[in-house]
Amino acid sequence: MAEAVGLLEVFGLSTAFLAADAGCKAANVRLEVFDKNKPANADALPVPLLVMIKFRGSVEDVTAAVEAGMRVAEATTGVVQHYVIANPTEDCQKMLKISALDKK
Repeated sequence: MAEAVGLLEVFGLSTAFLAADAGCKAANVRLEVFDKNKPANADALPVPLLVMIKFRGSVEDVTAAVEAGMRVAEATTGVVQHYVIANPTEDCQKMLKISALDKK
């Protein structure tokens, strides 16, 4: 069975680092590469960049990490979305490696 995936999308890169740190300290998880998105309405957002944090581990640990990350993000710029995928497909796991942060 595949490791669970926790997805936490937040406003801004600094909030992503704070939330990822909190999640990793709260549970036995590891991080996949962050991803970014600048939506069309970016100027209307609290921070014009959305960052996706991706936690991997057991369902319980990933859930705890996402919850800890959410608490930190809500105290700073905010949470956009969050999900826990208990048993991702092989194709979904391949997509976790993709990141727009390394693109110009």
